[in-house]
Amino acid sequence: MAGDQGLLFDDDVAALPEDSGFRGPTACKAAGITYRQLDYWARTELVEPSIRDASGSGTQRLYSFRDVLLLKIIKRLLDAGISLQQIRTAIQHLRERGTDDLTTVTLMSDGVSVYECRSADEVIDLLQGGQGVFGIAIGGVWREIEGTLSDLPSERAAASDDPSDELAARRKARRVS
Repeated sequence: MAGDQGLLFDDDVAALPEDSGFRGPTACKAAGITYRQLDYWARTELVEPSIRDASGSGTQRLYSFRDVLLLKIIKRLLDAGISLQQIRTAIQHLRERGTDDLTTVTLMSDGVSVYECRSADEVIDLLQGGQGVFGIAIGGVWREIEGTLSDLPSERAAASDDPSDELAARRKARRVS
């Protein structure tokens, strides 16, 4: 159950009572996955139902809102071309990093790796053991350069009438003719 698996996030994401949850078919529909995927992910402990696990024939698993959210995230990563093995690695790294609130994280993928982005300056490659990745937020650099240049002198480009400038002399001759 969730205690063994470790919660990926522990803030109050949904306003549901702690003992309320969603049965497998409902979780599947909300996450856009098949029941077969859900069953496999539960049996292989990728996403275990945190409210109630199946305890034998005739019992139903109950998934929390957080569980369904995680199922949807996994589905999106699969759709982006990330393998299930890589997704397992990424989720494990998130858990090890203590990422409890996924609402503060943006996950990105280039189809090869999964990156955790907490800000424009912090990007972590989750498949490389949490190794930092160099990233440049162009908007931030733009604002920084804009601020720096506003304090420095600038000059306007003026049309050159200097005859020693051969190109300028040709242009002037063309305009006169």
